[in-house]
This record gives sequence, C-alpha cells and structure tokens, in this order.
Amino acid sequence: MAFEANKIILVLLGGAFGTGCRYGLSTLIYSLMRQPTFPYANLIINVSGSLLIGFLAELFETRILIAPAVRTALLTGVLGGYTTFSSFAFETFALLRDGEVFLALLNASGSVLLGLVAVWAGVRLAQILI
Repeated sequence: MAFEANKIILVLLGGAFGTGCRYGLSTLIYSLMRQPTFPYANLIINVSGSLLIGFLAELFETRILIAPAVRTALLTGVLGGYTTFSSFAFETFALLRDGEVFLALLNASGSVLLGLVAVWAGVRLAQILI
C-alpha cells in the first residue's frame, strides 16, 4: 500500500510539473504572437507531448530499465499534466500496433466526437442552469 501511495505522490508531483510546463510554453507562444486566430499553443503542446510520450515509452520498453513508479510519474504525471492528448495518441497508436484497427478508429473517433458533444452538453447545461 505504501508503494502505491508513493506512486500517487510521484504522479501528482509530475502532473504539477507538466502543468507548469504547459502553462509556461503556452504563455511564451502567445506572447510572441499578435492576436492569434488559431490555438497554436495547444497544437504545439499536443504534438510535442505526443512525440515525447512515443519516444520515452519506446526508450523505457527497449533501451532503459526504469522503475515502474518513475515511468508512471513521467508518462502519466508529467506528460499527463502537459497534455492528456499524448496519452490518447499513444493508446490509439498501441491499438494500431497490435492490429486492433477497428478499436483504434473507435477510440479516435469516439474520443473526438463524444468529447465535442460533451463540451456542447456542458455549455448548454450551464446556459440552462445559470
């Protein structure tokens, strides 16, 4: 049980660090632009997070022996705080790699479409209740 508590603490600390990195990079990107008309920072963060999770996951699987708690702290904590899109992209890639094309397409389209519907529903709910 103590081991799991340590893992949770590492994920929380990693998440705080990743969130700080996301905020800092986003602030930097938008400070360099005049009136952005596209969410450039979000795109850059999602793509760079996806690159990092792919690189680190492969490195940890094939080249570097790393403790499971540290792996979780980095991949789930830091990169999860930096961008949850990286986890979504990696899990979809893993399904494709394993030959589960239908499940990969279901995950990708379901996450995007249901996510958009959920945002719309949340907006409508707030409009109705407030």
